[in-house]
Amino acid sequence: MNKAAIVILNFNGKNILRKYLSRVLSHSIYEIIIADNGSSDGSVDYLLAHYPEVKLILLHQNHGYSQGYNLALEKLRGGYEYYILLNSDVSVTESWDKMLIDYISDKPKVAACQPRILSLQKKGYFDYAGGAGGFLDSMGYPFCRGRILHTLEADQNQYSDSIRVDWASGACFCVKADLFHEYGGFNPYFFSHMEEIDLCLRMRKDGFQVHCCSEARVYHWGGGTLSDANPFKTYLNFRNSLLMLYSNLTLLGFCRVVWKRFFLDAAAMIHLLFTKGWPHSKAVAKAYLDFLKKKNMSGDRQISRVERLDSEKIRPVFSIIFQYYLFGRKKFSELN
Repeated sequence: MNKAAIVILNFNGKNILRKYLSRVLSHSIYEIIIADNGSSDGSVDYLLAHYPEVKLILLHQNHGYSQGYNLALEKLRGGYEYYILLNSDVSVTESWDKMLIDYISDKPKVAACQPRILSLQKKGYFDYAGGAGGFLDSMGYPFCRGRILHTLEADQNQYSDSIRVDWASGACFCVKADLFHEYGGFNPYFFSHMEEIDLCLRMRKDGFQVHCCSEARVYHWGGGTLSDANPFKTYLNFRNSLLMLYSNLTLLGFCRVVWKRFFLDAAAMIHLLFTKGWPHSKAVAKAYLDFLKKKNMSGDRQISRVERLDSEKIRPVFSIIFQYYLFGRKKFSELN
């Protein structure tokens, strides 16, 4: 069995691959595999012509991040101890993959980890998608060391320690292969966004841990496939957040959370109306309606639910929304 595979999911990302793939090849020690999600932009022909050494997995339609990775990794099942799932718009640094695998290899209780993820768009700052490790507040809103809601912190080595976190970012997600398959991979109904948080919650409920290995660093552009300007991204974020809570909490626990969430999400809907326009505001309403129609989207998997999300918090936070907007705490170190 091979030690690890770096798996990059691609969908119509030929220009992104042209920009970042050569660096991944020159700065990585483990095998690189690209799973193509039914691209129509010539990505596959480009890879065959310029990177014949890269193994290709061809999927014949766009299954999204969740199911795309599920199908690709099923084809690799039994061949690797670890997977590193890497976004195509990530620029890596020397020995980044070795650091992650070395970190997770000697920790039997750690199921997944991520590196320190910095922004390519805002040099010197943490990246929105993961920062130096992800957390959830008591209502299931995500935040990171280095990123609270829309505020990014400059990286001044304040989060250089490797610690236990609530979730690892899908932008660069290192996971033990046997556990990925044992837990059924990502929930395919998520399509994209927050599926890695859901998987981390499911593994944590059985006593496994998720860490951030801050020694390893990568740089993420963000929005390479789905931009923040697209209302579909807003829809996925709100719908999948509800689905994550419903899938991982008891019915009573979910009800205790969702009535508070409803008022905060309604406020977000109004805020989006004035900042991003009606399509984004409407996307929030659509997310709630579609969740109510299809709240059984957990599939056939048996899910063990818990009463609360905050049992393993290193730094329990009642509401990141209140901390941010009412108390002006916009850095992880300022959170109460």
